[in-house]
Amino acid sequence: MLTADADLPAQIGKYRVLRRLGEGATSDVFLAMDDFRGQQVAIKRLRARGLAASEEAMSNRFFAAEAALAGRLQHPNVVQILDAVQDGSAPYLVMEFVHGVTLKAFCRSDRLLPLDQIVELGFKCAMALSYVFRQGLIHRDIKPANLLAVLDAQGQVTDVKVSDFGSALNLHADMTQVHRVGSLAYMPPEQIEGGDVGCQADIYSLGAVLYHLVAGRPPFDAPNQMALMHQIYHQAPQSLVGQRGGVTPELDAVILRALAKHPQERYPDWEAFGEALSLLVARQLVPLARLHEVKDSERFNLLRRLEFFAGFGDVELWEVVRRARWRRYPLEHALFKKGQEGNTFHIIAQGAVEVWRDGVSVAVLGEGTSVGEMAYLAPNPELRRHSTDVRVIQLCTTVSFTPESLGQLSPECQHRFDRAFIQVLVRRLHVAHEALAHPRRIL
Repeated sequence: MLTADADLPAQIGKYRVLRRLGEGATSDVFLAMDDFRGQQVAIKRLRARGLAASEEAMSNRFFAAEAALAGRLQHPNVVQILDAVQDGSAPYLVMEFVHGVTLKAFCRSDRLLPLDQIVELGFKCAMALSYVFRQGLIHRDIKPANLLAVLDAQGQVTDVKVSDFGSALNLHADMTQVHRVGSLAYMPPEQIEGGDVGCQADIYSLGAVLYHLVAGRPPFDAPNQMALMHQIYHQAPQSLVGQRGGVTPELDAVILRALAKHPQERYPDWEAFGEALSLLVARQLVPLARLHEVKDSERFNLLRRLEFFAGFGDVELWEVVRRARWRRYPLEHALFKKGQEGNTFHIIAQGAVEVWRDGVSVAVLGEGTSVGEMAYLAPNPELRRHSTDVRVIQLCTTVSFTPESLGQLSPECQHRFDRAFIQVLVRRLHVAHEALAHPRRIL
């Protein structure tokens, strides 16, 4: 039977408190309703009562570090800090509410996630932390409890978000910042020493988290802090091969490189780490739960390579990853048929198609080109009828949208699509002009 929470406040500022989500050493976290915007939020409020003066000063420093980031971090895999309020002795942060649990729930040997899903989550964290690093931040406390697994209605993990930037090192800040922060089990040697750290420190920490998710135990474990520090400094982590079925030497090598003792022996940056993780999936070097599924890591990297999406930033690319319809088509599949009415356009991410007009091949379109956009852009139904047949001639992966699905994108993302379409049309008009003006040159 549920019992009432006697300490539950009815209101925090303008937010109506619904229930307590959790508590830490220095703060409480509540689920609240922002009635003005009609959305739920998470509120982290500092708890001053019962804290020693040194603890209170430290918690205020951590609050200030996170408060400075309010509204700054806009990435689909980073928990947004919406507001920071200095409310007397109990200041609080207002954050995006994430329906899910921390990755700590999946570190137990009886609740381990599939290997391909662990790699996918690792890739998304790497890309999010790459974005964070470009904003001048090093997180310094990457651990399972600070990575939120997003759950669907069936309780399945669908996404991940990086949270808790109280320990973050802001490379652009003028004020003196706290050193020797983080969680020992996931800290690299240079961070334990309290010296200067770069993005390789966070790469090590994410590698330690992935190790824990794969093996069901952290890379180093000891009964006391001194013994644990000795292992981190001097002992190589045990190979993951053999600790769990399906672990390949390639997966083992990627994670162990992130856990190298010296920063220069790890990946040089987040992009290199992310690429190593995504290649494990693309080359099927980890067991795939669904063989023909186009994984998010593969989608993101495919989009990055295509000329059509050259003007899109990472945030817009992730939007396309999630909103577009992704399909693989076999040889000879008819993507469009002459006379067929449609308003779907495809961007070819992999493979090629051939365009036929009245039984004559008129074009071959490969990666990065679009097909069907004229039917999509047409102002009336008659012009939406396809005038050609389009067939797959190389195994094909396409990204497709309809006017309705494109309309669900953010205004910024739609603007990037408009610019990309203009560039496509300009190139095709130029080719048509050259064909008319210099037919022999074209032939």
